[in-house]
Amino acid sequence: MSRRRKGREVNGILVIDKPLGITSNGILQQVKRLYGAAKAGHTGALDPLATGVLPLCFGEATKFSQMMLDSDKAYIATARLGERTETGDSEGAVVATKPVPENLTPEVLEPVLEQFRGDIQQVPSMYSALKHNGRPLYEYAREGIEIERPARPVTIYELELLAVRENELDIAVKCTKGTYIRSLVEDIGEALGCGAHVIELRRTLAAGFTLADVHAVPDLEAMRERDESLDGLLVAPDAALSMFPEHRLSGQPLVSILNGQPVRIPGQAYDGFVRIYGNEGFVGLAEALPEGEETKLVPRRLVSDSGKR
Repeated sequence: MSRRRKGREVNGILVIDKPLGITSNGILQQVKRLYGAAKAGHTGALDPLATGVLPLCFGEATKFSQMMLDSDKAYIATARLGERTETGDSEGAVVATKPVPENLTPEVLEPVLEQFRGDIQQVPSMYSALKHNGRPLYEYAREGIEIERPARPVTIYELELLAVRENELDIAVKCTKGTYIRSLVEDIGEALGCGAHVIELRRTLAAGFTLADVHAVPDLEAMRERDESLDGLLVAPDAALSMFPEHRLSGQPLVSILNGQPVRIPGQAYDGFVRIYGNEGFVGLAEALPEGEETKLVPRRLVSDSGKR
């Protein structure tokens, strides 16, 4: 006997402005209850210290959460200079203090920041969610166990100094997935010779969504108290997939894709994932495999109502 899923079917993406002091999963569970949704997930956790853009996926949109997780991100961070903490942010105890260099000006800081632009190697924090032998690193860290972490390649597309004060820096960062802003700030602090840690962090971009797209949880709660539907705030799954090219199908090729069968199209230069649309809208993602003068489209993620299309 199959177990009946609790909650109603809700499909789409809601972009939340994650508040300070709560985990991403904590916010997910709050919003999931507000919607009464059967299935929901987020697209990459933010630390409790962090705020900002957090896309939540409901129902069919969860099929595309990995692609959203793999997208570029952007942040605004405030770094406290002269103090290193065990976690790399203000939630951890201070483990070292050093004098902050005098007369830190944008002209002095620019050569330091230049070292961290482009393709760099970064050692993940022990307080990250990366797993070792099936356990997240932060669990080992809390037990006082240090695990060797190899450096990983990341790309810093943009690193801009927004403001400098006596012992604080504000920076804006645009980067690839897997970049740890705490580690970046710690490395900048080491390059300055005084150490540093993050005291504020706000994500401004994720999966193509910005702060202009976010909704605050108290506003959702107020809408529910007024017995207003929240469904109109959801956006379609393909709103987060604009990084992939679009291809439209009709007739037998569309039927084949909907049946999970690959199709060949002539004269196309696609390579990688492609958004597929039918007569009535978004069908799903296919992987494009170039084969001579043709491209083979292999369906990978289809929305469940695509059979109607």
